[in-house]
Amino acid sequence: MPSSRKNDLTALGSACAEAKRLTRREIVQRLLAGAGAGAAWPLMSASHPIFAHLKNEAILGEAKKAAGATDWKPAFLNQEQNETLVALAESIVPGSTKASVNRFIDLLLSVDKAENKRRFLASLASFQGESQKRFGKNFPALAAEQKFTLLSDAAAKPERSEKPDSHGAEAAPELHGHFENLKGWISGAYYSSEVGMRELGWRGENVFAEFPGCKHAGEHN
Repeated sequence: MPSSRKNDLTALGSACAEAKRLTRREIVQRLLAGAGAGAAWPLMSASHPIFAHLKNEAILGEAKKAAGATDWKPAFLNQEQNETLVALAESIVPGSTKASVNRFIDLLLSVDKAENKRRFLASLASFQGESQKRFGKNFPALAAEQKFTLLSDAAAKPERSEKPDSHGAEAAPELHGHFENLKGWISGAYYSSEVGMRELGWRGENVFAEFPGCKHAGEHN
């Protein structure tokens, strides 16, 4: 976690304390307003495409329905892509499975721009490819230690952008970009879910005077 993140969240929490009874939608809107003013949404850049979706009240309502559906099926992703997303999300932000992060992201992508869809699928494919290259298995089948190693390498910002020979670590800059793209989708979906909002201090309609901070400070960010 960047050193400024906890202060950013505390400042946003103090702003939320002005109203003692806030709905989930209202808290998300206030967080977005703070992010637009320069404060940091947990694990995520304010320029990420998910921000436009989080401003849509209808989308938040549909997300709640999707999270509770017993007969849910992906609207955009295929089954393998969905399984990869579930595994990546849980590894990057633990608790994502409980928060139905994959369902929310699938909903958003189903109505998103073609370019954002393409980039998301490319990011998923990059991790499947790297997982196969290193370990001979798809990402969901990796052991916890293997997932950690792969994501830690992807999370590390490359020191240089030029590519070495074709047998070296030429994929590192590209893989880092894919990691940042997925992390934005996953953290945005998680921290706008009821599970994520509670982690930030939301208690139904009430909020703390300040947020306790992101539990995932030690995760791949």
